Amino acid sequence: MALLDRHKTIEKNATLLLALSFAAVSIGGIVEIAPLFYLENTIEKVEGVRPYAPLELTGRDIYIREGCYVCHSQMIRPMRDEVERYGHYSLAAESMYDHPFQWGSKRTGPDLARVGGRYSDAWHVDHLLDPQALVPESVMPSYAHLADTRIGAENVAGLMRTHRAVGVPYTDAMIDAARRDFTAQADPDGDPDGLIERYPGAQVRNFDGNPALTEMDALIAYLQVLGTMVDFSTFEPDAAR
Repeated sequence: MALLDRHKTIEKNATLLLALSFAAVSIGGIVEIAPLFYLENTIEKVEGVRPYAPLELTGRDIYIREGCYVCHSQMIRPMRDEVERYGHYSLAAESMYDHPFQWGSKRTGPDLARVGGRYSDAWHVDHLLDPQALVPESVMPSYAHLADTRIGAENVAGLMRTHRAVGVPYTDAMIDAARRDFTAQADPDGDPDGLIERYPGAQVRNFDGNPALTEMDALIAYLQVLGTMVDFSTFEPDAAR
């Protein structure tokens, strides 16, 4: 009873309650944050992870603009049901160049962390044009306007500079070549050597099947790269972490 009486005293005294709450939060924060100052790197480096190519980065902006993140997470948790359905659990390094990251567990639709290569470009086009034609129970709206909206590379260098300002290692050479790389990735008849040298493993093709370069191309280029940078057949986690 004595303990309960003391607790009642705290609840009735707003100043005391505020002070004790602040102390509890401060102690908890220090316990969580202080160890990070003694780590050389909080993210395990993983071979294959690279910054997004200009077209992929533009597609990611479209993905965020259209609110795709509201219904689709990009974080596979290390639980048996999730790993069996979606693939290897997500690594922090896979999101190290994402600003903002797309983690979460809110899934009106499936997680997309490993969607790259799981479906063909044509499937993505049909799905974005008319989701219910492929998945009758889907509540996803049509994004047919993406196929009719042409895009250019006028702003991509500025976009890359913005991401470099928050830590993405885009070099001056990458930014100088941004416009060429932007169009080269969607041009199967072009010269993609420079693009692939700067962005190893970048997929080059006409993503939406139409002659014009559209927002549909950019979004599909982004979707098709998700989860493909790390070779999980050879990946071994660092046991020290």
